[in-house]
Amino acid sequence: MKLDDINWSILHCLQQNARQTNTEIGRKVGISSPAVSERIRKMEDVGIIENYYAKVSYSETGHQLKAIITLRAFMGKLKPFIHKVTSFNEVINCYRITGNENIIMEVVLNNQKHLEQFIDQLITYGETSTHIILSNVIENNPIVERINL
Repeated sequence: MKLDDINWSILHCLQQNARQTNTEIGRKVGISSPAVSERIRKMEDVGIIENYYAKVSYSETGHQLKAIITLRAFMGKLKPFIHKVTSFNEVINCYRITGNENIIMEVVLNNQKHLEQFIDQLITYGETSTHIILSNVIENNPIVERINL
């Protein structure tokens, strides 16, 4: 599916606030509500729009820490870890990456004691490095039209 300027504008609106009505989006992008609905449906059907979700504040849910943890897996421990990580409630994002480390995770934790206990679970799979997040500089920045160089 080719994304034209109107589709990109609709995507921008949805990435800012997916709860906007099609009428609101239509006003912003200059087309009718049914046309917005049809374009959104087509983008969902081909997989451009994958999902909608609620953004939840980790601090308001009682989690005092948010951290990035990298893991350099021990020989033979990467696949078992990839299977195990899905059971960790602390992990909100996990990526397999290139470089010296194999895994990078974004986690939310109740406190420092919780962090220590979580790391104790990880060290059986490899070496970890932890970075406490102090604040967000950019978060959920919208994906915009690809720039051709």
